[in-house]
Amino acid sequence: MSKERVVIVGASHGGHQAILELLSRYDDLEITLYEAGDFVSFMSCGMELYLEDRVTDVQDVRNFRPTDFPQANVHILNGHTVTQINADDQTVQVTNNATNETFTQPYDKLILSSGVTPKSLPVPGADLTNVFLMRGYDWATKIKAKLEDPAVKHVTVIGAGYIGIEAAEASRRAGKAVTLLDVIDRPLGTYLDAEMTTLLAQKLTEQGVNVQMNAHITAYTGDTHVRAVKTTTDSYPSDLVIQAAGVQPATDWLRGTVDLDQRGWIKTDEYLRTNLPNVFAVGDATLAYSIPAGKQVPIALATVARREARYVVQHLFETQPAVPFKGVVGSSALSVFDEHFAQSGLNSFTAKRAGVSVAKSFFQTALRPQYVPVSQGNPQVYVQLFYHPLSHQILGGAVLSTYDVTAQGNVLALAIQQKLRLEDLADADFFFQPGFDRQWSLLNLAAQHALGEAPFQN
Repeated sequence: MSKERVVIVGASHGGHQAILELLSRYDDLEITLYEAGDFVSFMSCGMELYLEDRVTDVQDVRNFRPTDFPQANVHILNGHTVTQINADDQTVQVTNNATNETFTQPYDKLILSSGVTPKSLPVPGADLTNVFLMRGYDWATKIKAKLEDPAVKHVTVIGAGYIGIEAAEASRRAGKAVTLLDVIDRPLGTYLDAEMTTLLAQKLTEQGVNVQMNAHITAYTGDTHVRAVKTTTDSYPSDLVIQAAGVQPATDWLRGTVDLDQRGWIKTDEYLRTNLPNVFAVGDATLAYSIPAGKQVPIALATVARREARYVVQHLFETQPAVPFKGVVGSSALSVFDEHFAQSGLNSFTAKRAGVSVAKSFFQTALRPQYVPVSQGNPQVYVQLFYHPLSHQILGGAVLSTYDVTAQGNVLALAIQQKLRLEDLADADFFFQPGFDRQWSLLNLAAQHALGEAPFQN
């Protein structure tokens, strides 16, 4: 009897996890993974560490190397683009990018992990030299070279989300004059509410970043090399432009075959199946089921892709999966110079976009007891909680401090996933040791504050 053939499209987090799960759960499979890029598989979320010389080597900033899977039944082909699915005969059409040869690959099960591509602003001058994107191995090495080039003095970053903030910080640490532009009104405004973004915008300014929000970019100007970024109100000198203006699903090749929403995200059912038989989809290009939102929304995170791939492989050969995919919370963290934050679930922006009503609370306190001075490691910490206004179910939250409290984001994620209420978090049993925290832990105090209780003073 011939082996079942599993084909995977995309070698990032979802594709990597799919191979790991397939090898650990099944013995008699033929596994083939196709990756369009030449480099398998660069972790763009590690790009800032590479730009700041905080990694072993750029070749190591990846999930895996093809040689990590020496098994005879695993075939990893980079530089191969899957261009078409033929559902009737269960094959995919593949092009070898180096030779332009096209061939057909049969499958019994197909897992799509095609991911996203960065957006380039559709403005004049986008094709000028030194207008870069902030994603992938090739762009990472190009940006690194420019940050090390003394002729590059002015860097303009387009986009004030996670990637843009990382680009701005890496550029400042490289000694460049940095301008940060975005059309939104606050840096990180889609991730955090104003109480926290105000603190982070101040930090960026203190560190020498020229923060310009509500900036509508009209053109990149220059002869062959970019020289400035023009907005409707100003012009900013620029030897290098780093575009971090969001991403879009890499799904144009699926149109007319796989069901997509109006923006191109792959639609799946509660079992992560597409409309095609034996074709599943995971990762950044899909609509993921959000537990706090109670619906499918785009959540482009490595953690989401891995959990989805794990679920798909667990149930890959079941005619009807025993249980649906339980969903995800959506959690992330970032450092903005010496400020560290983590966020989980919904905030005011994402709740409104998902049509979910939330109440919120903002809490500020000291990390440790009052008898520990700031000079001895007792900084201010900030907690934002989002919850259902009637049931008090926790739907989102964020923590921020110069002390690394980001692990508290995992506590919030678990509380959201388990659908805890403010009352549950207010009473939750955490450790106390004055070298680390207070008798009521940080999240206890934040929940008590949200419930209107009198503040605990020690």
